[in-house]
Amino acid sequence: MTEILVLAGRLLFGGLFVYNGVNHFRNYVAVRGYCAYKHIPMPGASTIVSGVWLLVAGSSVVVGFRPEAGLVLIALFLLVVTPLIHDFWNIADPGQRLGEMVNFTKNAALMGAALMMLLLPRPWPYSL
Repeated sequence: MTEILVLAGRLLFGGLFVYNGVNHFRNYVAVRGYCAYKHIPMPGASTIVSGVWLLVAGSSVVVGFRPEAGLVLIALFLLVVTPLIHDFWNIADPGQRLGEMVNFTKNAALMGAALMMLLLPRPWPYSL
């Protein structure tokens, strides 16, 4: 049962990052526009690099190939991107501020989960 729970958890966790990486490309214009709105340098290149980053990191966790590298990539991504994109302290509109705060705290929790997953003994069950 423990092996199945680890597998399910890593599929859900890593799958979130794979899904978001794919969406960086499927919704390229919108993501690039949001990056520009948030004053991210080179929003077009940033969208592509972050999309690839998320795909690589999430896939590593999903398939269990070098998951420690994928988890570090996820933690670094969240550490850098979260305060830049979800800067709720700079938002005047209460509704928008709340949305950014929710996403900021969600990303902080995801970063904590990635760090905790680094403690799981490897190799993970059902991994490459």
